[in-house]
Amino acid sequence: MYQISITAQELDALPRAAFTGRIEVIDKVDDAFFDACRYLSRQKIIGFDTESRPTFSPNQPHYGTSLLQLSGPEKAFLFRVKFTGMHRKLCAVLANPNIIKVGAAVADDVKGLQALGGFKPAGFMDLQKIGWEYGIKERGVKKMAAIILGVRISKTQQLSNWEAERLSEAQRVYAATDAWVCREMYLKLLASEKHPLTMQELNPEHYEALKRKEERAAELRREIEERRAAKAAAKAARMARQSPPGEGKSRAAKRRRRRREALEREKQAQQHEQNLPQEGA
Repeated sequence: MYQISITAQELDALPRAAFTGRIEVIDKVDDAFFDACRYLSRQKIIGFDTESRPTFSPNQPHYGTSLLQLSGPEKAFLFRVKFTGMHRKLCAVLANPNIIKVGAAVADDVKGLQALGGFKPAGFMDLQKIGWEYGIKERGVKKMAAIILGVRISKTQQLSNWEAERLSEAQRVYAATDAWVCREMYLKLLASEKHPLTMQELNPEHYEALKRKEERAAELRREIEERRAAKAAAKAARMARQSPPGEGKSRAAKRRRRRREALEREKQAQQHEQNLPQEGA
């Protein structure tokens, strides 16, 4: 069972981790590009992430997606999509439902890639959407990796220039690690028992607001029932004061009495007719 969240102090105490496999930067459509696509096509589960050149002021333009990272168990490929474009072979990997692409907040990443080339995404798994099923409230990759894998990954290169002429070694390791660690977390979760978060754990503020709303509704129902009971009691008291002794019979009893009286009158009328002298006698 995983812990719900992790503090900065707990995270800092964990050992550092980074991708140690082979990292390849792909910046043109050549043999290395097709070899990467073939390797990825053979995988059942790959890690997925993207990077964009950051903007630091409202006046700067939005640069769009600069890098696509796809990682298997021992190889990670960094596609510089501004140079390669979204080639059909690469799109085929992203559209293959039999290849699970694991990332975090993947919807935004996919939209960024689709802006460079159309493809129909399939087989994507978002760790942010399944973490709660395992009792994890954290949604960031760094904290999720700490909780699930017990490791600390670096985020120092996140705001670096991903459209630089040449990516630094630190950028390469960072980018490869971000994709690889998503794959590792998913594999660990698949082997773990689910312990879904309760509504109270998932969103305490919403839970408390809902609880207060339900309590208020119950209080209003009690008030309405008490007012109805009070009105009924007051009405019964008024009727008791207004009715003479012995008049508290039910309506059904009164109807039965009236029917008996009507039958008796009808019987008397019939007897009277029989006692009248016959005409012409």
